[in-house]
Amino acid sequence: MKWRGFSLARWWSVVLKEFLQLRRDRITFGMIIGLPIVQLTLFGFAINTDPKHLPTAVLNADPSEFSRSFVAAMKNSEYFEIVGEVPDEEAGRAALAQGKVQFVLNIPADFSRRLLRGEKPALLVEADATDPMATGMALAATSQLAQSVARHDLTGALAPLRGGEPPFEVQVHRLYNPEGNSQYNTVPGLMGVILTMTMVMMTGLAMTRERERGTMENLLATPVRPIEVMTGKIVPYIAIGLIQATIILLAAHFVFQVPFAGNLGAVYLAALLFIAATLTVGITLSSLAQNQLQAMQLTMFYFLPNILLSGFMFPFRGMPQWAQYIGNVLPLTHFNRLIRGILLKGSGWADLWPSVWPLLLFTVVVMGIALRFYRRTLD
Repeated sequence: MKWRGFSLARWWSVVLKEFLQLRRDRITFGMIIGLPIVQLTLFGFAINTDPKHLPTAVLNADPSEFSRSFVAAMKNSEYFEIVGEVPDEEAGRAALAQGKVQFVLNIPADFSRRLLRGEKPALLVEADATDPMATGMALAATSQLAQSVARHDLTGALAPLRGGEPPFEVQVHRLYNPEGNSQYNTVPGLMGVILTMTMVMMTGLAMTRERERGTMENLLATPVRPIEVMTGKIVPYIAIGLIQATIILLAAHFVFQVPFAGNLGAVYLAALLFIAATLTVGITLSSLAQNQLQAMQLTMFYFLPNILLSGFMFPFRGMPQWAQYIGNVLPLTHFNRLIRGILLKGSGWADLWPSVWPLLLFTVVVMGIALRFYRRTLD
């Protein structure tokens, strides 16, 4: 059937050809089904902007019924999860710096005595406020806890101490980001996001381009070993990544006034480790992809969980446990902790090591996978 030169038979042949091509292109077909499922799962189950059960340590110098009631009230609020006690203020600050806890409750030694005298003593809650979204709702809830404890404990002869105002106050000390400036958290995280996108995409496209042209096979036919080829080809991208990191650091300092409390050498070492990890991902994805379009699709499929589960956009501790397990596998999660720890907390090597070794392990494992695929497909 034809309408002014348009052939329905020819048109239907083109349609069938495209369906056949999609059936042969398993990666594209998988993306059509997999991407919506991944997005629905992550946005529907993993993302939570009101995190609860945040790890909290207690420095209790006055183990009285009033201090125990306040700790119990914190638990009942569901925002705080008491994970243990610290012996002194230095240990509490160390736990906050290393990211082991989100809050430290400091109860002074004379708390009960001053409370019974009606002197309105104060409790101190120190918070790791590098991510204002993670701590905002929890800290807001502390203002109601004092009145709750007063209603529970100040009864009978102690009832007059309740008065119209809470009998004690809860002072909040937001460490590392006292103003709650979201840019202090977002801008350092952007370094990892930008490096993830550009390093994986550029490496994947470059390798698949070589394969499409046949030059990669010619290169591996020479006495050069695959490991020499791959490491030699990624060196220029390491330089590109360090240039990008420098641009972002300059913008963070001079444009967004992000604090720089740590060591510049530690920043570049963390960036170098992260760049190496992301480049191995790019090489591995390029070994799976048959063309540049597939490499682009796989890059986006890898990028989506990174940006959602790494703590860049949403509080990491607000996600369910299974999502945190996945996030802890991703290199961007550990790089975010490294770069924020160095810039905002001034973290030292002892504080950084828990996030350094996962990056090293990830790089070694993924490089081994990349070598295996390249040996199988191109040797």
